[in-house]
Amino acid sequence: MVKGKIALITGASSGIGRATAERMARNGARVAVTGRQMAALQELVDQIAADGGEAAACPGDLSRDEDRRHIVAEAAARFGGIDILVNAAGTIANGTIENTSFSEWRAMFDVNLDAVFAMMQLALPYLEKSRGSIVNVSSVTGIRAFPNVLAYCASKAGVDQLTRCAALELAAKGIRVNAVDPGVVVSNLHRRGGMAEDKYRAFLEHSRSTHPLGRVGQPDDIAGAIMFLASDQADWITGVSLSVDGGRHQTCAR
Repeated sequence: MVKGKIALITGASSGIGRATAERMARNGARVAVTGRQMAALQELVDQIAADGGEAAACPGDLSRDEDRRHIVAEAAARFGGIDILVNAAGTIANGTIENTSFSEWRAMFDVNLDAVFAMMQLALPYLEKSRGSIVNVSSVTGIRAFPNVLAYCASKAGVDQLTRCAALELAAKGIRVNAVDPGVVVSNLHRRGGMAEDKYRAFLEHSRSTHPLGRVGQPDDIAGAIMFLASDQADWITGVSLSVDGGRHQTCAR
């Protein structure tokens, strides 16, 4: 599916990004992985190498323009180009229209939307040469409304619309742009957003009832969909936001 491709994957130190890097490497892609935690990235690179794959760590902070430029340039230099860009980095925090400060709003958009736009734009010269593909990780919150995560929902809705608009604009260049919209997935996202461990366990248990298939997702559930959309098997698919959420997007609030 992706054998011989060069993939740049953000948010690869844990969760969906890491699972995507592992899966693509197992299937013959060379992967450049980025995140802020160098130790975690190096552990991932070492693991991929031990399994017979090829990976390179390109650490950086996606909220910083100079870091984004360095990441893309380093990934392309290391492997000779970029065929696939996966924007899996993200952040979440609680907040309503009444209590979300503008600085909190901007911090959410910096990572969840602005960095996605910037990474897409920076990777375009390489993707145009390879007629490559982009997969953005959005969320069920991008297509359905949920209380107390206002900035997160709005940022992910932006990711879905960015995906659709870019897909139309880049189709003539042979570049495909798609997104996946996960439901609740077991990862460090909510913990990093400040959720205590006991509340996170309760949240996961409750989420079994809000996803019609009766369970929460695992990172590899999403990684499989990402790899499909990035691969030549999806060669006639662009502008899609694919819900991978156990049916969560079909439900009403409960």
